[in-house]
Amino acid sequence: MAILPILRWPDTRLTTVCSHTAGDISRLAVDMLETMYAAPGRGLAAPQIGVLQRIFVMDCTWKEGVFAPRVLIDPEMLWKSDETAIGPESCLSLPGITTEISRAKTVTMRWTNLAEAICEETFTGIAAICAQHEFDHLSGVLTLDHLDPAARTLAESALL
Repeated sequence: MAILPILRWPDTRLTTVCSHTAGDISRLAVDMLETMYAAPGRGLAAPQIGVLQRIFVMDCTWKEGVFAPRVLIDPEMLWKSDETAIGPESCLSLPGITTEISRAKTVTMRWTNLAEAICEETFTGIAAICAQHEFDHLSGVLTLDHLDPAARTLAESALL
């Protein structure tokens, strides 16, 4: 297992659309989880460590002492609720920045797990926010991209 370096904005790999996964990625998934916990974060997408494949990991309850790691390989967003909420989000690739982002309150996703089984689940609360945030990374979208121009300029200036 290894803790991997996390890319920081404005690295262009963070804004690249990822390809579907290929080959055995079990070691990558374990390393991503270890990196996420060490960061410490609740989610981590492969492009954040320079791997441009469609995989992310998340564990929204570990900071409260309940470990529930998930590995989502080639995830698909099947449905988003029309009901949204605005809340604070941070990103391991944008250290020290917290932005207010509007997200669907509920989402349904389908993905493959490490056992190569197809999984489908509806996420709510922080899990829905985290899943959407990490899913965005796979399409080269950062929280900055959800901000109006003035808020984005302010956030970017804090990063430089």
